[in-house]
Amino acid sequence: MSVIGEAVLSVTIEMLIEKLVSDVLLRFGCQEPILADLKKWEKMLMKIRAVLDDADEKQMTNRLVKIWLGELQNLAYDVEDILDEFATEGLRRKLLLEPQTQATKSKVRKLISSHFTSLNSRSFKFNSEMVAQIKQISTRLQNIATEKDQLGLEKNLGGRFNTVKQTPPTTSLVNEAKVYGREEDKEAILKTLLRDDLSTDDGVPVISIVGMGGIGKTTLAQLIYNDVKVENHFDINAWVHVSDDFDITKTTKSILRSIAPGNSDDNDLNMFQIELKQQLLKRKFLLVSDDIWNENYGDWNALCSPFEVGALGSKILVTTRNQSVSSIMSTLPTYTLRELSHDDCLCIFTQHSLGTRDFSMHQHLKEVGEKIVKKCKGLPLAVKTLGGLLRGKYDVNNWEYVLNSKIWDLPEGTCNVIPALRISYHYLPSHLKRCFAYCSIFPKGYEFQEKEITLLWMAEGFLQHEITEMQLEDVGHKAFFELLSRSFFQQSSINSSLFFMHDLINDLAQWAAGKICLRLENIGEGDKIERISENLRHLSCTASSSCAASSFYGFKSFEASRYLRTFLPLIPRSYMALKSSVGCNVCYILSKLSRLRVLSLRNHCISCCR
Repeated sequence: MSVIGEAVLSVTIEMLIEKLVSDVLLRFGCQEPILADLKKWEKMLMKIRAVLDDADEKQMTNRLVKIWLGELQNLAYDVEDILDEFATEGLRRKLLLEPQTQATKSKVRKLISSHFTSLNSRSFKFNSEMVAQIKQISTRLQNIATEKDQLGLEKNLGGRFNTVKQTPPTTSLVNEAKVYGREEDKEAILKTLLRDDLSTDDGVPVISIVGMGGIGKTTLAQLIYNDVKVENHFDINAWVHVSDDFDITKTTKSILRSIAPGNSDDNDLNMFQIELKQQLLKRKFLLVSDDIWNENYGDWNALCSPFEVGALGSKILVTTRNQSVSSIMSTLPTYTLRELSHDDCLCIFTQHSLGTRDFSMHQHLKEVGEKIVKKCKGLPLAVKTLGGLLRGKYDVNNWEYVLNSKIWDLPEGTCNVIPALRISYHYLPSHLKRCFAYCSIFPKGYEFQEKEITLLWMAEGFLQHEITEMQLEDVGHKAFFELLSRSFFQQSSINSSLFFMHDLINDLAQWAAGKICLRLENIGEGDKIERISENLRHLSCTASSSCAASSFYGFKSFEASRYLRTFLPLIPRSYMALKSSVGCNVCYILSKLSRLRVLSLRNHCISCCR
């Protein structure tokens, strides 16, 4: 089920509050009644923001809360549009009243005032329109605030991750007979792990396995941990699942009890670390820390205090989704885990669905089974989960149902892919959630450049949250590489300047964006396009052929989407050398969609019949 992301809403509302308390409106010269209404908006938005955590959790089980969040999201966009109109009008007035040089008179003044006969008549019309719009927004905002109380939404004082978003614990045990395709990865890490001549100035050498959720980091660590060469090489082996709830006392105790089993109700960190130090003294150990999220160097440094007494050759192996975590912890080169091959995924799938290594006994299921595996794009958790859903089911209709269903539509209780990937999203900072959800406008398999996507974020206003001396381009660069480091983006193996999203990460972005983003794929001349929701804000189109202009056909079907902010015709890179004329469709777009922030005419020749 798609959700309305409270964090995305939260950062939007925070930005609106900042605009409402800024001096832009005062400098603009708003009338006193208008300023009074805007002050009320600020107070109501602050009260609404306080219950968003609670609404985020309750929308999963209460459809009325989900509807309320959807209405709030649309209202927040409309409020932002009105405030931007104020800012734009203020800039227009400022430019028209300022003395103009001869050079700027012919450019700026002509561009801004060409549609208006005079400043005073335009101002009167603008103020009248604003009064009507503000009255309408005030009524909607009051209704939203009233419904908040009727739904019983409360301030959440327990923290963001108090009820959900926990990853399930792992152990060191693994069924090696059901693991395929990781032999080379295992041997590559063992080669480093079993060397005793490696030493660093930062203490015990640390190796990190990094990759997206569900790619098999834990499974690889389990294979290594249980290898006979590892058992014979180290004096002590310990496994600890750290996960998102990092507590240094709890983690130290888990490591200690993994080495020296015992019961203790104490929570004395000092006692645990002293005992752990004694256990490790002059002994060669291997510690596997699975599923680490914490990016605090101080916490990691404190946890490692007892490890310094170990013998030469001791190692620490960590698994994480976040390259930043690896950078903090690792003293040896990071090992990036890639997707499995199709053949290996096929073996995993048949093992879990049919209990065999192939389709030899069930040929009628082979064709649809291979399509299901292809759908998983090399992600072993997805392959294993979908195989498990079909365990003991030999009717091809059941298999076709799984093939034709989006993974996000499958029952969450039986589909581990959903929580495995969603926790990565929940751990994103709020402003990055907006940036990531926006990426759902890209089709699966679409390759993009860093500059391409950061310019889109800039145009949409997603990067203004940071009060900093940095240029917006630098803020965008920082946001892009944070998403890359967290495995939301992957680098192309063919061209290092291009990036893409794994298909299931693309699904995650669609889930996070809900109904505010839409992409229309394979649009061709003559295709009938269904009526688009008026609440849609971001739209992309891809052509069905090399005719780039075909992405503009049927645009009049979008008339209802007058609040559209993004119209992004995307052309496959294989068609980039071709040029197409879009003619008067562009004129039509510009005349109808006054709130556009992004309009891409890349690789189009613009012509007009007038």
